[in-house]
Amino acid sequence: MSKAWFTCMAKHSASAVPSVSVLTRLRFRHLQLLDILGRTRNLRIAAEQMHITQPAATKILGDTEAILGARLFERLPREMRPTELGTFALRYAGAAVADLGKFVNELDALRMGGHGHLTVGAISASAAGVVAEAMRDILRERPLLRIRLVEQSSDQLVVWLEERKIDIMVGRLTEPHHQALFDFEKLSLEPVWVVCGKRHPLLGLARPEVADLAGWPWILYPPATAIRHLFEETVAAAGIRSLVGMVETPSIFSALALLQTTDMLSLQPRAAVEKYVDEGLLGRLDVPIRRTMPHYGIVTRKNELLSEPMQAFISILRSVAEKSHA
Repeated sequence: MSKAWFTCMAKHSASAVPSVSVLTRLRFRHLQLLDILGRTRNLRIAAEQMHITQPAATKILGDTEAILGARLFERLPREMRPTELGTFALRYAGAAVADLGKFVNELDALRMGGHGHLTVGAISASAAGVVAEAMRDILRERPLLRIRLVEQSSDQLVVWLEERKIDIMVGRLTEPHHQALFDFEKLSLEPVWVVCGKRHPLLGLARPEVADLAGWPWILYPPATAIRHLFEETVAAAGIRSLVGMVETPSIFSALALLQTTDMLSLQPRAAVEKYVDEGLLGRLDVPIRRTMPHYGIVTRKNELLSEPMQAFISILRSVAEKSHA
C-alpha cells in the first residue's frame, strides 16, 4: 500500500472515530472478512472463502481499518498477524458472524414449522446425567425443537460461550475473571471414581491405596479442568512424583475405549462411568480420594436476554437437579 495511505491511517488513529460513523459505515462483509482472516491469517484464502478476488479482499480490509481508525493486521511475508487492536476486533467480528448465522438457522427452522434452536455445551458428567434427562424432558414438551449438544471440558466450553458458539453451558467457571463475563447457578456436586478395565490386576487388591496406582499409565482430563486438579492433588498427597505414562483427552468415549482395551486407569465423574461399572464393562478401584469435585452448574453470558427455549431448558435443568438430590 502507498505511503499516503499509511499517513492517512496514522491521522485516523490519532483521533477517536465517532461511534455513529462506525455504525453507519461498517457492513457485514467487513466483519465476515475479519472473522475469516482471523482464522486463516491468509488474505488469499480469505478471499477464496468469500468468493471474491484478492484485490477486493485487500480493499475491504483497508476500508475496515479506515472505518475503525486503527491498523488491525501486520502484513508479514507469510501471514497476516493481528495487532492488539486487531485481536480485540476479531473477537467481536466472530461473535457477530456467529450471531447472524444463528439467526438465519433459527429463522429457517421457524419458517419450516420448527420451534427454535438451542446449542448446549456440557461437561461429560452433566451430559451423562442431568443434561441428558433435561433434553429428554424438553423434547417431550417441544418435539420440533432443534438441539445441538457439544460435550467438552469447561475450559473450552467457556471460550465457545464467550464466542457465542454455544447458547448455554453446563459446567464450571475455570478462571477468576470469568465471574465478570458469565452468570453461574449451582446445580450439583460431582463424585469421582477411579476406574479401569474389568480384568485389571489391581481389582484383586482388597483395599487399594493411591500409592498402589503409581505403576500404571493413566487417562487424564486436560490440565485446566477441575478433575485434573483433583487428580494432581490426590497423587501429590500420596507422594507420587511421576506417572508411568498418560493420555490426555476430554472425551469420555475415547477414555472408555482405552479403559476396555488396555491396563490404563482413569479418574472419572461417577455419573459418566457408573452405568459401565454396573454392567460389568469397567472395574472400580475403591481408593480414598481426598475430596469431591466442586459444583458444576448453569453458565450463561451476563446481561443477555435469554431466548424462550433457553429459559425453558434452564427451568427443566433446575427441576432435574432437584429430583436427583431428593
